[in-house]
Amino acid sequence: MTTLMARFKQRMRRFAQKPGSIDLAPFQALLSDVDKHAETFKAFSDEELTAHAEKLREESTDTELVALTREAAERAIGQRPFDVQVLGALGLLSGLVVEMATGEGKTLAGAMAAAGFAIKGKRVHVVSVNDYLAQRDAEWMGPLYGLLGVTVGWINGSSKAEERREAYQCEITYAPVSEIGFDVLRDRIVTSPDDLIVPEPEVALIDEADSVLVDEARVPLVLAGSTSAEAADPVIADLVKRLRQELHYEIDDEERNVFLTGAGSEAVERALGEIDLYSQEHVTSTLSKVNVALHAQVLLHRDVDYIVRDGKVHLINDTRGRVAKLQRWPDGLQAAVEAKENVQTTESGEILDSMTVQALLSRYPTRCGMTGTAVAVAETLREFYELEVLVIPPNKENIREDEPFRLYATLEQKEDAIVEEIKTAHESGRPILVGTLDVAESERISSKLRAAGIECVVLNAKNDAEEASIIADAGSYQRITVSTQMAGRGTDIRLGGHEGEDHDRIAELGGLYVIGSGRHSSSRLDDQLRGRAGRQGDPGGSVFFSSMQDELITQYAPDAEDPSEVDNDGRVHDKGLLHTFEHAQRVAEGVNLEIHRNTWRYNKLIEHQRDLLLKHRDVVLRTDAAFEKLGEKEGAPDEIAADAARKITLFFLDDLWTHHLTFLSDLREGIHLRALARQNPLDEFHREAIPAFNKIVPESWELTKEKYEAAKITDDGYDLADAGVKRPSSTWTYLVHDNPFGSGLEETMKGLVKMVRGQRR
Repeated sequence: MTTLMARFKQRMRRFAQKPGSIDLAPFQALLSDVDKHAETFKAFSDEELTAHAEKLREESTDTELVALTREAAERAIGQRPFDVQVLGALGLLSGLVVEMATGEGKTLAGAMAAAGFAIKGKRVHVVSVNDYLAQRDAEWMGPLYGLLGVTVGWINGSSKAEERREAYQCEITYAPVSEIGFDVLRDRIVTSPDDLIVPEPEVALIDEADSVLVDEARVPLVLAGSTSAEAADPVIADLVKRLRQELHYEIDDEERNVFLTGAGSEAVERALGEIDLYSQEHVTSTLSKVNVALHAQVLLHRDVDYIVRDGKVHLINDTRGRVAKLQRWPDGLQAAVEAKENVQTTESGEILDSMTVQALLSRYPTRCGMTGTAVAVAETLREFYELEVLVIPPNKENIREDEPFRLYATLEQKEDAIVEEIKTAHESGRPILVGTLDVAESERISSKLRAAGIECVVLNAKNDAEEASIIADAGSYQRITVSTQMAGRGTDIRLGGHEGEDHDRIAELGGLYVIGSGRHSSSRLDDQLRGRAGRQGDPGGSVFFSSMQDELITQYAPDAEDPSEVDNDGRVHDKGLLHTFEHAQRVAEGVNLEIHRNTWRYNKLIEHQRDLLLKHRDVVLRTDAAFEKLGEKEGAPDEIAADAARKITLFFLDDLWTHHLTFLSDLREGIHLRALARQNPLDEFHREAIPAFNKIVPESWELTKEKYEAAKITDDGYDLADAGVKRPSSTWTYLVHDNPFGSGLEETMKGLVKMVRGQRR
């Protein structure tokens, strides 16, 4: 009867709350089979367990594999997986994204599934969100894999080429998504098969799957080569600092675009020596630089969008609150921000190749993942990756108390109310985690707390090196931690601190109290922050504060009415406005989904073209196809001539692809103007991109033939640099932050319209 009632409750919970997930019942039905196998494996010695894992490589079922890994986990790392972790592993082995709450043991569930895939003969890449987690989890789960006879390696940003090659040769490789992408890009320009590092993709098991597959899906990973790119002009950076809002420029309602007025254009023209900013000479160069500098000055804010540390501009990942290592803005925006902050401009170079995170992970025939918040993006996962979500119930019931959010008229009143709430909760000694929207807000609130005589610990992108120690004690008695989203995902805050010595005392006080300083543009980020409290059946609480001046409202519900019911402290009780926040959040999520959808429509063609070219390139790389097409070289040994033919052919293929990418970037930047002529921009993009691509291979053969015939090839070898076949002297990798302002050509046209309107006035 108890089992039937539990199943009924689970089905009702799924019907009421989890419409985006698939039925858990078939997986729960497998638990008895897992338990049956587990009884058998308990009697095995360690040696017999390892030998049986080897036997299962020939033939096995998922229940056998999970039962075996469960037994191995208890012996190797002293943790016997709960049934919910077994369910998670079964879901992963079935190619699903499993949703498991914070503290439920996703890392171990993922390791069980990874080992299962490996024993089945599949090469597994466990994709993490950063270097630290890749190394930590690989080393933590190492003894488990060792007992099962499965090899494991890990990669981080400092790994050398040979270390990477060795790690990829393991059956299971832990690595950040960016490092796998960079290695794939580097493999695409090698000129010898011996230099390839990344094996053919088979299984991607993705940690924090919604973050990687959705939030970062559009982020391009870039391979660049040395070039003499023009730096940002400090004169223009200084000039835009003197322009005044309303007089010289205007900002749109969503604060995503800024435009010169007629007066602004005239001021710029005078300052630059009475030039004509909109002449053919200046419209694509000077005006573009002015627009980019204006964007950098007005719309990108220090300690919100980026920080300056050690004389460098560091972007902040807006879904994690951390410094976005290796990440840059595109289209000259990075250099413009560096000029604005008067720091040394970083090298940009020519883009040799790039790929989005979505394209990278779409290469894997089998994809699965785990996260605490998947149902909210179930539609996106299904649409872009053909992935379904399986919701795993918690091992212990969640008893966290989530209060309705509180709304205030102004930002100042909201922050004052947060400080008062912290004061009240702090009197009992209950630990408090304050989640803020950005670095600047975390520092404002911490300053107000200290002014009120309350000490707190701040965790944001400026002191991210201290993250581990700060998080370890965030659940300690009387501790107040003020943090950006760094504490909102992938962190496990234990009551009583890292040793848990005060666990029971703090549980009696109500557990960790999470206070959100504002609603995020994604409900998943709110849920991630809430999820820091109430771990493994612990008590906890959460409440979110918002104001009518928050960006969520000003950007996604700018026409919201002024509040009618306001207390003396600024608190708003108007139910309509409370619902407006829910609406604004849904609008924000819808906008981001449509941007993702639109971006992928264009990227699909680019990825298809890239795949076609890479297949051709791979034939040239691995065979003597180039030598066979170009023929013998008089006076040169066949082997040396074949090598020269191959390298010349690869050079022109890579060079023409680089130029094709530039062409596609320029084409896409202005393609939306075709809509003014009642043309479909995507159709027009395809109409021009396809013929341009079809010219690459024929043109590469023509150029190769010319260089091959002119090249001096002897018994002693050849020097292709003398023949003008010279690759970049250095290459480097980075990620491109989404351009938050749209295309440069669109902004130029909008600037022209604004100028005309200003002149008419």
